[in-house]
Amino acid sequence: MVDEQNLNFLLSYCISALKQCSSWTHVEILQALAALVYNNGPKCQKYLPDLLGKTGLLVQFSDSAQPDVELRRAAVRSMANLCLSVPGQPYLDESYRSVCFQTFLSVLQSSKTSDVDDITFCMLLQNALKGIQSLLNGGKMKLMQTDQIGSLLAVLKKCMFHGLPGLSIETPAALFPAPLPQYDKRSPVKQEQSEPAASKQTGNRRKKSKGKQKKGEFGEEGREDLGDAGNESVLGADMLKLHLGGVQSSPCSNRQTRASDVAYVPAGKDPLSSHYTSWKRISSSESEYSDAEGGIQSKMRSYQANVRQGALACFLSAIKSMEKRVLYGYWSAFVPDAPGIGSPQSVSLMTIALKDPSPKTRACALQVLSAILEGSKQFLSVAEDANDHKRAFTPFSVTIASSIRELHRCLLLALVAESSSQTLTQIVKCLANLVSNAPYSRLKPGLLTRVWNQIKPYICHKDVNVRVSSLTLLGAIVSVQAPLPEVQLLLQQPSSSGLNSSGSATPHRFNSSEQWRKALPSEGEPPDNPAGCTSSEPCWLLRLCVSIIVLPREDSCSDSDANFPSFSSVYEPCPLRLESLQVLALLVKGYFHMAQSYFLELGEVACRCMEEMDPSIQLHGAKLLEELGTGVLQQYKPDSAVAPDQRVPVNVVVTFWTMMLNGPLPGTLQNSPHATLQTSACDALSSILPEAFSSLQNDQQILCVTLLLGLNHSENPLVKAAAARALGVYILFSCLRQDVMFVADTANAILNSLHDKSPNVRAKAAWSLGNLTDTLIINMETMGQSFQEEFSDLLLLKMLRSATEASKDRDKVKSNAVRALGNVLHFLQPYHIANPRFREAIEESLQALISTVQSEATMKVRWNACYALGNVFKNPALPLGEAPWTTQAYSALSSVVKSCKNFKVRIKSAMALSIPSKRECYGSTEQFCQIWSALVVALQKSEDTEDFLEFKYSASLRTQICQALLHLLRLAKSTDLPVIWETVTENGGAIKSYFLQYLKSGVEENETDLCERERVLKGAIEHLGGIEKELEGKARVRVSVYLADVLTNHANTTELTEA
Repeated sequence: MVDEQNLNFLLSYCISALKQCSSWTHVEILQALAALVYNNGPKCQKYLPDLLGKTGLLVQFSDSAQPDVELRRAAVRSMANLCLSVPGQPYLDESYRSVCFQTFLSVLQSSKTSDVDDITFCMLLQNALKGIQSLLNGGKMKLMQTDQIGSLLAVLKKCMFHGLPGLSIETPAALFPAPLPQYDKRSPVKQEQSEPAASKQTGNRRKKSKGKQKKGEFGEEGREDLGDAGNESVLGADMLKLHLGGVQSSPCSNRQTRASDVAYVPAGKDPLSSHYTSWKRISSSESEYSDAEGGIQSKMRSYQANVRQGALACFLSAIKSMEKRVLYGYWSAFVPDAPGIGSPQSVSLMTIALKDPSPKTRACALQVLSAILEGSKQFLSVAEDANDHKRAFTPFSVTIASSIRELHRCLLLALVAESSSQTLTQIVKCLANLVSNAPYSRLKPGLLTRVWNQIKPYICHKDVNVRVSSLTLLGAIVSVQAPLPEVQLLLQQPSSSGLNSSGSATPHRFNSSEQWRKALPSEGEPPDNPAGCTSSEPCWLLRLCVSIIVLPREDSCSDSDANFPSFSSVYEPCPLRLESLQVLALLVKGYFHMAQSYFLELGEVACRCMEEMDPSIQLHGAKLLEELGTGVLQQYKPDSAVAPDQRVPVNVVVTFWTMMLNGPLPGTLQNSPHATLQTSACDALSSILPEAFSSLQNDQQILCVTLLLGLNHSENPLVKAAAARALGVYILFSCLRQDVMFVADTANAILNSLHDKSPNVRAKAAWSLGNLTDTLIINMETMGQSFQEEFSDLLLLKMLRSATEASKDRDKVKSNAVRALGNVLHFLQPYHIANPRFREAIEESLQALISTVQSEATMKVRWNACYALGNVFKNPALPLGEAPWTTQAYSALSSVVKSCKNFKVRIKSAMALSIPSKRECYGSTEQFCQIWSALVVALQKSEDTEDFLEFKYSASLRTQICQALLHLLRLAKSTDLPVIWETVTENGGAIKSYFLQYLKSGVEENETDLCERERVLKGAIEHLGGIEKELEGKARVRVSVYLADVLTNHANTTELTEA
């Protein structure tokens, strides 16, 4: 480190020296300058005009016209060092950044001339790549302009393949967003192609007899041969017979026998072209170079590999610096697509992953591909090839589907060809990213089967990281668009499927189908024929994960185990057990019907994990417990498709939760110093089935409630939020909601959380308050006056005030606060409304609801506010139609029903307007007519929308408005009819067509609905007919005749349809 005073002196000296000294000194001066500015960029601000200005020294020396390459390289290196960011310090100004970026770009665009040394040129490229990477990372540079992105990606693509043996490409000056691969001009590589096959075989035989190869040839960078050349003809024949079945040998065994286990090869493609490299290692005795030349060649290959790695690292930074939607415009330039018949495959990141001799470079390419695939779900969702298309053109959806298939093929090819454990880990991670984002439900089945069968043997790989990433991939398979029929079939396969006859790919302790269960002495045995049990043998993946989690290890640890603190324990390494727990949780979540046969055993696994000392194992044990609880809840939902006899029986669920509550769960909730673990345990406790809770022993029910009420006072916001949410779940349990004391205790706890400083706690508390007030309404309807009289008036007033205050909070809190307000106002009794203490609170709460309906809040908030006003209108004790707030409420709803962009909000406002049951509730004639006119306008605008997604709700909106209009007609007074008749005469045709459509849709839905709609219309005709008779001679109003005509038209249409 140089202090600021010395730095200033030395920088001034270097700049003066560059201006005054002879040119032969410049390279060394620039080297000194590069060392000085390294990590000192922010301290060099005053020297930047001399270095990076229009006529700056570094700009001049790094110019493409500079004949001295060493001088240019030294200048570019100094510039790159200036671009390094220092945390907490200001970065380069935009003008200097732009100068540096253009300089680096021009360096990368330049071609190597014959007089330039290969290694020097590689170092020049490396420095330019480091400079761009620093600008992207440190300068938080955002790539926005198309020409800038296109030029950068073009040079990065060129440098990605720099010096790659057997490949030489010329990319255009700029890439453009395109759905198809852009033309890559390839230069033929004569040397490899001219070698006769016979000499290759002889050479390989000689190489084999030599024994161990000298390290100086390729060293660690070298790619292992995939097989002896003598076996090439046999191997080629095998590869033409590739099958879709499982991998037949373990990666632990000699991988030279594995090449035939690759996935399918497309028609018209040389089966060895992607798999075999034409640059087999050659020993020095066969080489045309001398030993010294061989050393130079090795050094040059190393430098070229560094350029490729630098380009890929820079590409990774570029991906983070541009929007994904922009990046996917260049998808075809970097991601492989299936080659057309007779045409070569376009070069892509997979070319490097398959053909680069350096494992580190291969890993870099896979990292970049992973970054591209991450978050690509929306882009890839257009892919479709489930049906064979027979069109004159290839749709974009088929092009993307073809690309997804090719990615699967290439990655599986790379999987069996890879020798480096680190790169193998990257391949598997890349596959996991691909699986997580591909739309398999829109693709032909088979892709996941290949991945599944290929990855199975890697579960026992000697490297722990490979094993962990293999489990991650299996987790991705069971979680993607679950449940998928293809994955369901894979899970039902017997455990030996995809393995060789001895099952060598699975550690022998997994072979016994009962050993994993013997390790779990469960409290309750499952029934003889458990619900949903489809196989006598447990699911292979479930058994594998449980074995890794609970059984002691039997094999000696690998080298990579030493990286993990638990490597000396009796169990498998901690990361492996954690990944197994996550896979198990995903399996339970996506395919619960397959896991439910082992429901109690899985509960025992969760218990064991929560009893361990490692907090991360405890945490994932709690998450598994939550998934098991949620799986049962889903089965018992009213709209569940699972037949009652296929559900987990309630008595088994009671046994399960008794085991949990007698086990480590209460201790974890009470004593854990780890907030995240307490939060997960709290979420798990809230996933209990209500029917099972009511069957628990009384002391266990009290334990659950006491724990949650206690945790609601936690100082940690995560725990407090989870406890508030859990109370909101418990308040809906039928055995608890009728207990006035429990409801009161829960209300006090929730109101306490509603005033918390954490927004997350307040949001959860507001949701629970909404549930609690739903309970008040249910109790009012089922228990009547008794519950209302027992419930504390003071607490009710407190709830009203707190909910009013919360309705002014952020939207996540507000949406449930207004729901609670509507329920409380519905719950109020005449003696509450007459109470002076309530009067002000009621007025404030109503104003809060009205202003929320009219506000620019999110649609969910406004929807809930309309729903809440509808609830208010249901309370006959409120002075609806008389109080001043009535006019404001109707005005707000009338405005929304006509003009809100969101149709679901319009539907809810129309519903609210049709709730008052008496004409007096609508107030004056003027107000009634305003509501009527607003609904007629809303009906005519029911198809007007700027957002196409809203259009699907237009039919529901018309139905709701027609119901509201008929409701108003059934209540109308004689003074209302003139305005109603006026709108009918003006818009009669349109209204008639909508009413006919409304009646017709009733026929399509069901007979009962039709009868109800016709009954309501007849009721309106009778009511209006009676009023019009009284008015005869006073006014010529014939609304009843108009409606009767609508009914007649509908009857005639129905008869014709039936005929």
